[in-house]
Amino acid sequence: MDAETDAGGTPGHSRTVDIDGPVHHVDFGGREDGPTVVLVHGLGGSHLNWDLFAPLLTPHARVHALDLPGFGRSEPGERTANVRDNVVVLDRFVREVTGGPVVLVGNSMGGMVSVLEAQRSPAKVSGLVLVDPALPGPRGRPDPRVAAAFGLYALPGAGVRYLAGRRRKLGARGTVREMLVLCGVDPDAVPPALIDRSVALVDERRDVAGMDRAFLTAARSLLLLLADPRLVRRAMAGVQVPVLLVHGDRDRLVPVSVARDVARRHPDWRYVELPGVGHVPQLQCPEVLAEHVLAWLPSVTRVP
Repeated sequence: MDAETDAGGTPGHSRTVDIDGPVHHVDFGGREDGPTVVLVHGLGGSHLNWDLFAPLLTPHARVHALDLPGFGRSEPGERTANVRDNVVVLDRFVREVTGGPVVLVGNSMGGMVSVLEAQRSPAKVSGLVLVDPALPGPRGRPDPRVAAAFGLYALPGAGVRYLAGRRRKLGARGTVREMLVLCGVDPDAVPPALIDRSVALVDERRDVAGMDRAFLTAARSLLLLLADPRLVRRAMAGVQVPVLLVHGDRDRLVPVSVARDVARRHPDWRYVELPGVGHVPQLQCPEVLAEHVLAWLPSVTRVP
């Protein structure tokens, strides 16, 4: 499939490739003589998370955003959606679609997936931008609402009922607005067209078999990797490419104390802390995030 993502004006072209099942991605275009950037969403996210940010990079780079299996428009089918399996999908996407090497920009769970991919295929990753990544950090008191939700996700049966119940109660638009607020974004500050596309995607996914199961599988695997951080810490220690770590100091999902701890452990990584920003800077302050990324990008590769 190759077409405008929708008539509402989403930048880029929507495409689907077969990686043991459909993997939807958006090719935002950009500079063919610049670096290739692949944007990797977090838990519950999709290609739409990057709509405001990606066009800011395209004057300098070729930009893609993919939907991991079980998210966005990538139906899970028979595939599992745990973190390690998503690393395999990302690795094949880099090799078979972009050709690599690429700069990976990963938000939340996408940050963890990107770190693991950099360890798996170092020749295919030239740099990492970790945006409020879900990485191991010091134990602390989590946000009560976040802790309650993830506690339900971990319980067999309860997670599916909880997700379905929230959708029934809130509707698609209410679900989108609630998620934005949880991530620290004022829904009224987001362009209405992007809200409408997000609502349409929630409606579109509602009847797709396995989407809630994929979300819960990803959430549980993420929690397990954070509870036993040895695998992820080894991967972080093995990263040999330049890293830009960006974190909002008002993040309720991944506390800023995690990023500060990671920055102390990895003094060679460049660390930027964004005051007053939550979990998804690419939606809350895309211009600020792009400014930091574009200032860092020449340390990785030549930028036209």
